[in-house]
Amino acid sequence: MALKVWGYCLVLGLSATTSGNAQELRDQYHQAPRDTVAQEVYDGWKQYNLNCARCHGEDVQGTTIAPHLIVSLKPEGTIKTKELFIQTVCDGRPARGMPAWCPLGMEIPTIQKIYAYVKGRSEAKLGPGRPALKPGP
Repeated sequence: MALKVWGYCLVLGLSATTSGNAQELRDQYHQAPRDTVAQEVYDGWKQYNLNCARCHGEDVQGTTIAPHLIVSLKPEGTIKTKELFIQTVCDGRPARGMPAWCPLGMEIPTIQKIYAYVKGRSEAKLGPGRPALKPGP
């Protein structure tokens, strides 16, 4: 009987310790999501990270290789419309080293999802980092 009680206390102690330290495990590289987004935007974030982030930066902030898309999609930027964004991604910019993604198999609905994510970042509706998926049907 004493062994069962001791084991039960051990389990309770471990679960209390685990839940108490959950917040402490977060660091600058493992932050909880700040924004909750619809499925389309979340899928756009995933596709952006799979296909675009290596050149345009993890949080759409540009690199030495490719431009800052947050700036590019602003009204005064170089990509003023959704249609121009889709055309640019689909056709690429070969002279600047950007591949044409449509011949590589990327479909227009995927580009539209990427646009939804990047536009949200450009309009400051989304912060940097991984968004959370909004629960719903």
